[in-house]
Amino acid sequence: MRKLPEWYYDEFVQIGTDYTDKEEIVNYDRKMQKIRNIGEEIKTMRTFINLRPDDRILEIGCGTGEFSIELSKHCREVLALDISEGMLEYAREKAKSRNRNNISFVKGGFLTYDADNELFDAVVSQLALHHLPDFWKFTALKHIHSMLKTGGRFYLRDVVFSSGIDDIDVFISKLLESIPEDVKDEMASEYILHIKEEFSTFDWVMEELIERAGFRIEESIYDNGFIASYLCIKEK
Repeated sequence: MRKLPEWYYDEFVQIGTDYTDKEEIVNYDRKMQKIRNIGEEIKTMRTFINLRPDDRILEIGCGTGEFSIELSKHCREVLALDISEGMLEYAREKAKSRNRNNISFVKGGFLTYDADNELFDAVVSQLALHHLPDFWKFTALKHIHSMLKTGGRFYLRDVVFSSGIDDIDVFISKLLESIPEDVKDEMASEYILHIKEEFSTFDWVMEELIERAGFRIEESIYDNGFIASYLCIKEK
């Protein structure tokens, strides 16, 4: 783990929903599998970054490990980070039960992980960077840039609001109404908590942060006004 100055943001402070016990983590895993299609996410990501069998991949914000486990089937090694020890332990158990032995689950995050001069072929992160305020997003993106080989790929998928939204109040109301009925009660409260307390930003801000951190944005996809995916290339 990197030794950081005292003035650095503490990324281990829980933001949003606090997943501290096994039951909460199991419920979270169940909900994510209902509202996410991991197979399609992996397919999109593999196409985005041209994933190769010999690639060594860093995933930041692995949660319960579902994406890491699927990812490990298509590359040489996955190093998966999360700030929650509970999430990591659950992910380790899941990977072991599925006989995936090319994944390491490590406690760490965007700011604190120390790659120890070992560069990665690609870095991926989904639905995690919004835990940091914009100043620290930029710091995190520069750190990611430093951990990639020249020509390395960074795949980022996160909550990013469209600057083209005319009425944010109407947009958020419709977003809450669109939650699937079988998880609506639980997920609506989590969406509200996210909007009130977490640090999702606008598309024009995110693009500027990525480019100023040294990446070239090769491709971007904006979905439903609040989800964005970026393929970013380290050119030097």
